[in-house]
Amino acid sequence: MQRVEMRMALLGAVGLVVALAGIAVSSAQDATAGAHWQAMSPAAQAAWQQRRIAWDALHLHEREDRRARYAAWRALDEVQRARLRAAAAEVAALPPEHQAALRTQFAVLDAMQRNGWRLGPALGADWPRLQPLFAYVPPGERDAALSLLRQLDAEQRDDLAALAQRLPPQDRDAFRRELLAVPVSQRRAWLQQRRDR
Repeated sequence: MQRVEMRMALLGAVGLVVALAGIAVSSAQDATAGAHWQAMSPAAQAAWQQRRIAWDALHLHEREDRRARYAAWRALDEVQRARLRAAAAEVAALPPEHQAALRTQFAVLDAMQRNGWRLGPALGADWPRLQPLFAYVPPGERDAALSLLRQLDAEQRDDLAALAQRLPPQDRDAFRRELLAVPVSQRRAWLQQRRDR
């Protein structure tokens, strides 16, 4: 991996490592009463209660952010999760001051870039260029758009990113809908043809 890509991957990993910090808390709140609770030891019940109290003490915005990060993690495939675990291990092996510098560098990114990293390492790296087309997708189209983005390889994402930069804002919705209608087998040729115009 080139140095710039590695740095961005590490920044993305830092973002997702920071995101993962909230997973245990948000998962704990899903624990059900009844049999599961009864099966827990008194120490485990007390620990769960402490996590629940800490969760409830968080501001609503923080709880929503942690839920979104957890949902993003669950949406990644195992290959992307493995890449992120490896990058997180790399970050963890760095001296504490370097880790802190990376976290600070990630924190000063704008929200669009930070949120883009939730899409995984490949899409996260490409998100700033793809964002004009996909930042404001209507709720009914979001799953299909995200599925499409995850199916694209690096070359197709590059073609799409180039097109995203050229499209006027008023044409983006129609373009995205047209792209979603293109059969997977024809998508590469369609993107290249549109880019070459």
